[in-house]
Amino acid sequence: MGPIYVKLGQVFSSRGDLLPASYVKALARLQDHNQPFSYAEVVETVEQELGCRMSKAFQEFEEKPVATASLGQVHRAVLHNGRPVAVKIQRPNIRKEIGEDIEVLSDIAKFADEHTDAGRRYQFVGIMEEFHKNLVRELDYTQEARNLARVGENLQEFHRIVVPQPVMAYSTSKVLTMDYIQGKKITSIGPLRKMEMNGAELAEELFRAYLNQILVDGIFHADPHPGNVFVTDDGRVALLDLGMVGHVSAPMQEHLLKLLIAISDGRGDEAADIAVKIGETLEDFDAMSFCKRVTDLVTSQQNAQVKDINIGRVMLDFAHISSESAIRMPSELTMLSKTLLNLDDIGTALDPDFDPNASIRRHAGEIMQQRLLKSISLGNLVTTAMEAQEFAREMPGRVNHILDMVAKNQVKVKVDAFDEGTLIEGFQKVANRITTGLVPAALILGASMLMRVPSHFEIMGYPGLAMLCFLGATGGGFWLILTIVMSDRAVRRKANTK
Repeated sequence: MGPIYVKLGQVFSSRGDLLPASYVKALARLQDHNQPFSYAEVVETVEQELGCRMSKAFQEFEEKPVATASLGQVHRAVLHNGRPVAVKIQRPNIRKEIGEDIEVLSDIAKFADEHTDAGRRYQFVGIMEEFHKNLVRELDYTQEARNLARVGENLQEFHRIVVPQPVMAYSTSKVLTMDYIQGKKITSIGPLRKMEMNGAELAEELFRAYLNQILVDGIFHADPHPGNVFVTDDGRVALLDLGMVGHVSAPMQEHLLKLLIAISDGRGDEAADIAVKIGETLEDFDAMSFCKRVTDLVTSQQNAQVKDINIGRVMLDFAHISSESAIRMPSELTMLSKTLLNLDDIGTALDPDFDPNASIRRHAGEIMQQRLLKSISLGNLVTTAMEAQEFAREMPGRVNHILDMVAKNQVKVKVDAFDEGTLIEGFQKVANRITTGLVPAALILGASMLMRVPSHFEIMGYPGLAMLCFLGATGGGFWLILTIVMSDRAVRRKANTK
């Protein structure tokens, strides 16, 4: 169907709030399998982008690609200084083809939003806009080069993790030159090779590196499927293809850390509360039902065996439950879910007994310490000092202004509370009804006493004055009931019109 639909499937593999976990996991295995384009087109693109002949830029350049994808393909090459590199070249005319497909898909998304309940809940137009924005970034290889450099710098302390570094002088928006990593896909490692390397330590360091990327650095490799994660010949883990990265803001990092800890500790009610804080609740949101479903999910995770624990699957189920309970979750959470799902598969391939929940609990304190150290960086300290200086400079003037207003009796306190006028009016109505009710009661009491007083004026054989009091009390009672009914009906009618 074309490259745009492969990428769209990969995007929906990160939307655990839209699809069940089984569909998400199937889409997460979706990788690019395309026919390579001709070597003549490779040469034309490279020479046009670099502005020189192929022989001037590279000492060697293999004609057969080592990998092909929907957006480009990779060739192995050697620079004139002897440095082995991988050169990623974008497919010719791919941007025009993607632009046409995006236009069609955007029209479909708009139609779905306007005519379907699912569209109104999930906002497919917003998903397509985010997809288009990410795809434009992925088509710009200079952006991927910056991602490689930044993530590589952030992961320097992780000695078992390697990220190929770009050669900026030989990289443009359509050509990316980077270190060539010699290794194999994690899923291609044989049993003997697994016995030689320490899979438990590799899985632990890889998971810790991703927690550091997501919860400390705020930028992470968002597509760690087995095709993008290699085990090098020297026993390290290599992260490839950083065209797709996720970004997490500082406030969202705190919420995600609390959410991961709550899930790993089995605190479902706390996880539900965090979801309500970071998500957007819709009109038909049922808080009690949502809390119960999340608690059941987290409890089942706690009762699972270590080999069955899958934090990525739990996060996907969590996002899906949130969506079904009318909570629209932020894109950071859904992308994190998909990343952890792929990471679980890689961790299991390295060490079948790897426990991601235990790893989160082990490194929670370290992550909090790193976040604290990051918050007291030079930039933050300078900003805090400037704010303190501004506060100290303006404090005397503000205090003098407040004291002047106090001296002139100009200080006013405004309390935004209930409408006291409506309350007083209600009290008056109650008092009037009580007073009106006392009058018929007094007439009935007086008539009862007059019944014993002989009188020449009689009505139906009873003292006339007593009977008049009884009739007056009866009429007053009916009038009071009618007034109350009419008044309450008018109030309800007025409330309904509002």
